[in-house]
Amino acid sequence: MQYNEIKVKVNTKDAETAAAIANLVVPYGLYIEDYSDIEELAPQIAHVDLIEQELLERDREHAIIHLYVAPEENPLEAVSFLRARLDADGIAHTIQWEKVEEEDWATAWKQFYHPTHVGEHLVVCPSWEPYERQPGEVVLTLDPGMAFGTGTHETTRLCMELLEEVVTPETRLLDVGTGSGILAVAALLLGAQSAVGVDIDEVAVRVARENAQQNGVSDRVAFLAGDLTQRVEGSYQVVTANIVADVILRLLPDLGRFLLPQGTFIASGIIDTREQEVADAIAAAGYQVLEIRRMGGWTAIRAQRD
Repeated sequence: MQYNEIKVKVNTKDAETAAAIANLVVPYGLYIEDYSDIEELAPQIAHVDLIEQELLERDREHAIIHLYVAPEENPLEAVSFLRARLDADGIAHTIQWEKVEEEDWATAWKQFYHPTHVGEHLVVCPSWEPYERQPGEVVLTLDPGMAFGTGTHETTRLCMELLEEVVTPETRLLDVGTGSGILAVAALLLGAQSAVGVDIDEVAVRVARENAQQNGVSDRVAFLAGDLTQRVEGSYQVVTANIVADVILRLLPDLGRFLLPQGTFIASGIIDTREQEVADAIAAAGYQVLEIRRMGGWTAIRAQRD
């Protein structure tokens, strides 16, 4: 099966904003190729001081955002939307696209993914790379495949840090826009009682189930394919939504059907320019904003239902 790979080239300073815009086109299957800090990060990731000359010669001034459009969708519509939004935000860019095989897409990003420490205890480790767990660590083995969520993106890291603070053995969690299932699986490994993840993309749901099985928690989690919460039942102590601002705003009117009184709502995927708008909307919907965390131009909000 062939997908359309769209490559958006922007200045590195605009990469995060451009990636947020790209997530509006496809909230999955996206990665950013950015070599601006290769000399700083390479020793941390690979634990070597010598960096290959080929990497040192890569373009440091620009980032390339790779996103993938399903075969049945028109790539020209995606390109048109991207150009309009990038122009509106004054972001200089070039866009190219080509057809790629599904297998190529599923493996191309692996070269950028390594064990990642998150918060106080969590370590997200790719399934193909060995890792020796240290005392006190909770290791989440992950193969995100074509689903969004590797633990490296700031929005996911912020959510996982907040989950470390709020998960208890009584926690039942609902994860809206679950992607690779990383937040649901992380909550269970941290000791939550059960979890439900929902995603509009059936590929993401399949990948999430595989990740749950790989981490030995599949008996405590259910992953559903559907739009937001249309197939969800029950009540939950914690609801997470690591998506985009517009979808979070659309979720708020239904949130009270699922979040228990005094329950925690964690919203992420919010670009910093929309932080206040989303925080105000959460408060107006009857939730108390308890904490706002920021990282790399992104915001996560922890709120409580009164």
